Amino acid sequence: MRVVLDTNIIVSALIAPAGKPAAIIDAWLDGKFTLLTCAALVEELRGTLQKPRVAELVKPHKAGRLVNQIKKLAEDIDPLPSVERSTDSTDDFLLALSESCSGRKFCVCVATGSTAGPPG
Repeated sequence: MRVVLDTNIIVSALIAPAGKPAAIIDAWLDGKFTLLTCAALVEELRGTLQKPRVAELVKPHKAGRLVNQIKKLAEDIDPLPSVERSTDSTDDFLLALSESCSGRKFCVCVATGSTAGPPG
């Protein structure tokens, strides 16, 4: 199974290592699914981890280790298909990651903590 995780799930895993987002990251690291990533996701993750409020909660070495694991172990999708459907255009890359699996025999799940409704 191939999975797309929104940045807030990844950051939440670092903030609360006993929580459900951390269990998702642990499952990925245990090989239960393939995590999909792209340059935009890594860039957004780095930016989020550098925000003062988040940086107070996450030790830099843990943040750096997880970013490096994502870059090394996750499946990097490049180029991404062009997608412009999200109610938050900065999240279009998440939908593009999901669409990159179109026509393949893999299940794709987009996990997000967003409170915004579905596009359209």
